[in-house]
Formats: sequence, structure tokens, C-alpha cells
Amino acid sequence: MAIFGRPKYTLVKIAKRKEIPDGLWTKCEDCGEIIYNKTLEENFKVCPKCNYHFVLTASERITLLLDKDSFKERDAELSSLDPLEFKGPVTYKEKLQKEQELTGLKDAVVSGEGTIEGKRVAFAVTDARFMMGSMGSVVGERITRIIEFALEKKLPLIIVSGSGGGARMQEGMFSLMQMAKTSAALSRFHRSGQCFISLLTHPTMAGVLASFASLGDVLIAEPKALIGFTGPRVIEQTIHQVLPSGFQRAEFLLEHGLIDMIVQRKDLKATLSQLLEYLS
Repeated sequence: MAIFGRPKYTLVKIAKRKEIPDGLWTKCEDCGEIIYNKTLEENFKVCPKCNYHFVLTASERITLLLDKDSFKERDAELSSLDPLEFKGPVTYKEKLQKEQELTGLKDAVVSGEGTIEGKRVAFAVTDARFMMGSMGSVVGERITRIIEFALEKKLPLIIVSGSGGGARMQEGMFSLMQMAKTSAALSRFHRSGQCFISLLTHPTMAGVLASFASLGDVLIAEPKALIGFTGPRVIEQTIHQVLPSGFQRAEFLLEHGLIDMIVQRKDLKATLSQLLEYLS
């Protein structure tokens, strides 16, 4: 039977689909796999399908690599000033305040001392959540101070780099100076004969790689980490050439001799402990 020439349809009540609570699943940034968060946590935030290593925060790195409750932070009071009185839609002071509220950090690096399987170390880790881990005055100062602390106390030094930002434009030349300052501190450290292990995680780029991150006695990388001075897209647009497959990934750099080894995240603590045993 039709009404006004149109077919008559039976109305069917469609059951409302149960909504899945937020925060239970994470999509892999590499392969697109949907991963249950508990499974991801149990697997050290590594995709069980494609082995993609998710970015970790500074506190997660400390928990992963150092013995429980052994970490003692140093220079926690340091906070960036605004030497250029940087203007813009958002001032530098406002930007810093917002980043501090979002991350709970004073700046893009956390440093101090702790133990790895009972072995005392000086330790620093960058955090890409804070202005992409860009290298401002506080980052350079804290890295330099932990190097000098390791030199004074005759401790092995471990720095975990995972910063995609370069020099912090809001600090101008003050930011660029941190590359030279950290490199000079490491030069003194190397002359003392002490051990510096540099761990490169995704992403380690720009001024961080061009200074302290590449100056380790041993350079370790996590699988598939992007490591370089400038990103692949910028290079391709500059030289107008297609780059090799996997260019600037850890596996490519290991093959070409820039790094010494690639270590799965679950094996990092044991590997660092072995290296400290051999080199210290």
C-alpha cells in the first residue's frame, strides 16, 4: 500500500549502540592498529603488531630505566626567563606558563642521579611535550650542570634524548649558545676518561642531536627512532631529490655507522647495566 504514491515502510526501532568509554584504546601511529591501553602499558608502550615505540614522558623514562625510588632530581628550581621580551600573539612568558601547567615540568629536561641495577649514575632526560623539547637556556644549563656533577662525583653519565625542537626562537642567541656550552662541558668530561652513554629516542633532532646527543662514548637508539638534524621533508624540498627508504631512521643510521646499537625498549635497562659494568 502506498500513500501519495510512495511505498509504506515499517518503522524499526534501532537500538542505541553502547558507547565505548574514552581512554581505553590507543591507535598506533605507525600501523594503525587499535591497542587496548592495558596491553600497551604491559608492553612498555610498544605496539605488539609493528614494534612501533611510542614516545614516553620524562617520568616514564625514569621509571623504565632507573631502580625504583632511586632518582633524586637536581636543579629543579631552574626556570626560563624572557631575555628578549619576546612579543607575539602569545608572549614567551605566557607560553612557558601554559607549558608548565600542561606538563607539570619547569622546562623540557629533567636531571638528577639514581641507580641502574644498583649502579649509581648521573641521569638526564628530555621531554618533547614541553615546547617539543626545544633547547632553551634552562635545558642547556641543566644538561651542563649534570655533566659537571658527574665529573665532580666521578659518575657515569646517561642522557636520554627525545626532542624534536631545535633552538628556542624566543631566546634567540641565548638558545643557540647552549649547543656550544653542553659540548664544551662534555669535552671536559671525556678528557677525564669517564663514561657517557647517549640514548636516542623518537624523535632526536636539530640542536639536541647537533650537540650533546651525538657525543656519547656509546650511542644507543630505540627501533625506528627518527634521528637527524633536519626532517626528511625539509631535506627533499631543499635538494629536490627523493631520499632513500628509511632515511634518518635508527636502522638506516646503524647501517651507515652513526650509532652503535639498536635496543628494544624492554631490554634497555639490562643493556645499560651491562655497558656500565664494562665501561665504568
